[in-house]
Amino acid sequence: MTPRIEFGLKPSAQPLPDAEREAVLANPGFGRHFTDHMVTIRWTEGRGWHDAQLEPYASFQMDPANMTLHYAQTIFEGLKAYRQADGSVAMFRPEANAARFQRSARRLAMPELPVETFVEACELLIRQDAAWVPGSGEESLYLRPFMFAAEVGLGVRPANEYLFVVIASPAGPYFPRGVKPVSVWLSEEYVRAAPGGMGEAKTGGNYAGSLVAQAEAAQQGCDQVVWLDATERRWVEEMGGMNLYFVRGSGADARIVTPALTGTLLPGITRDSLLGIAADLGYGTEEGRISTDDWRQGNEDGTITEVFACGTAAVITPVGTVKSARGNWTVGDGEPGPITLQLREALLALQTGHAPDPHGWLHRVV
Repeated sequence: MTPRIEFGLKPSAQPLPDAEREAVLANPGFGRHFTDHMVTIRWTEGRGWHDAQLEPYASFQMDPANMTLHYAQTIFEGLKAYRQADGSVAMFRPEANAARFQRSARRLAMPELPVETFVEACELLIRQDAAWVPGSGEESLYLRPFMFAAEVGLGVRPANEYLFVVIASPAGPYFPRGVKPVSVWLSEEYVRAAPGGMGEAKTGGNYAGSLVAQAEAAQQGCDQVVWLDATERRWVEEMGGMNLYFVRGSGADARIVTPALTGTLLPGITRDSLLGIAADLGYGTEEGRISTDDWRQGNEDGTITEVFACGTAAVITPVGTVKSARGNWTVGDGEPGPITLQLREALLALQTGHAPDPHGWLHRVV
């Protein structure tokens, strides 16, 4: 059994004044402002995890030969804490993020942080900076745990030192003017991941590799890129950094379908949660393969009535139009579908404590 890691507490002597913090919370945006503190834990070969502490948010001093800058051993997570209906604060499924963080670390030959330590680090930061948690609607405190190689030196091998960090940022509603459908570009030239690669890992390199395709989507007048499989370029995988869902049929007989996890897709926490929520609402669910031809034909003949993407930041994003080198088409009437909106409302109600939590996904903090 791994011994519990003790955290030192070094709170800031100069937190942001209340008035300035409230001004930030009035319009936080996403990822633009950060709380007063962060949590750090070091790992050294032969010593393991050590020097865990909560400390003031500050910049790092980095040597030019830091191994992360050269060999990209870096992973991250994203999760949210919500102000509940009773005024308390709860994280959404932090244990699931912690387990995925371990899997990412394993794939990149990095040390695995114990799940309980990951969760405790997030708890400490939330308790210290609880005043930064917004108090209404789908606003939240977004937590970004990450880890990178801290060894200085050149040589292609796993590093012998790492730094784990948690920072937090208040986040406003993703769609402040109402839920808007996005347009997507099917990328047939670029791929996000290949079998045996790092598709399942939440690592920075996956996102760096996506930027050129995202730029191509923008040139085509689209909001997002949709990734296809690396082998045949016909099986739908993800949208940008989000998982995709398809609604077959309508009403009570509708079936909610998402691409199966093949090793090249990121196993999203929101994706997994929606499988449970859809079943709770009485819908059939399925994990399978969906080709671009299936998608287009389904929209044309009405068998696929809605399409949406899901992820931590936006929760659920409807897809309205699709563009590709072979033609364009519309999903339904191009507007958010009723089941898409129902699932989004149900998930947010659970996350914010306005609906029961039958799965035990909320982790109360303060």
